[in-house]
Amino acid sequence: MKILKYVGIAVAVIGLLFILLSPLIGESISAGTLWYIEPIAYVGAGVFILGALIAFGIMQYVASRPNVVPDDRTWSQVTQDYFDTFAHDMGRPLRRILGKQREARALLNETGEVTQHMVGELLDEIENQAPNFRLMIENVRVLVDLEDESAALAVEPVDAAAIVRNVSDRYTPIARERGLELVWWCEPSEFGLVYGDGSALDHVITNLVDNATKFAEGHVEIRLTRSDDSFLVRVWDDGAGIADSHLAHVFDRGWTPELSARSEKQSSGLGLFIASSLSQRCGGELLVESQQSNGASGEHSTTFTLSLPLDNRPSAVK
Repeated sequence: MKILKYVGIAVAVIGLLFILLSPLIGESISAGTLWYIEPIAYVGAGVFILGALIAFGIMQYVASRPNVVPDDRTWSQVTQDYFDTFAHDMGRPLRRILGKQREARALLNETGEVTQHMVGELLDEIENQAPNFRLMIENVRVLVDLEDESAALAVEPVDAAAIVRNVSDRYTPIARERGLELVWWCEPSEFGLVYGDGSALDHVITNLVDNATKFAEGHVEIRLTRSDDSFLVRVWDDGAGIADSHLAHVFDRGWTPELSARSEKQSSGLGLFIASSLSQRCGGELLVESQQSNGASGEHSTTFTLSLPLDNRPSAVK
């Protein structure tokens, strides 16, 4: 059943790839017509829905078996909630990509040609939205895994500095487009290996950096340091900050800053919940500090600090 579940997720990923690559798969860009782009995108959407239904059907079957109730709801109900919230997240980048495509096609219908600038904008939009799709798919996978409390960590030697650098490299173009400076550094420079779950570490840091690039005003900084028995990843941004009354809720499932302002949610509010839950499963913790401008100093920032053991092997855990 677990294999079939991941098959469904894999099919969904393929569908998203069809959507993202539709302008490139459509041979018509170079031929002077964009007729094939939107149909390919719709085929991708259909494949994604099919994969999601397969994964959800398997989870619903598992939920019908006894002793699979993580809280007051069945596993299938929890998973359905996750798919509903992620449908909201996926809609925005899809609309932006297809919107650019429709602009290009409208120009084609009007003038008979698509300018190089228009094609460049379309490809840039795909490139900028790709990390969002990657993160959303990974969030779905991690949320499903988190429901299985018996799942074991994949503890192995991990190059923490390389993971931080890779996340930084993925988000540098996004930060640049948003007018942000994103930097990272580690101390010591020769950081060495740690023993833990590299995939989980990458996922937590990715969620933190993704969050920081959404709210920063000009700068995002990632710092990797270590002590005698643990290592720390701090993600700092110079955004407006979080009110003291809201700090206790930032890791709650579904909480977003828009809730306090009673405005439309811009995200599902699951990224920080996932990061916190995954940190705890890995034997660490995730903390947040924030400062809002008080009118005198004008300083404001938010820092998320991930703390994990240097050696998370069972034989090393005391």
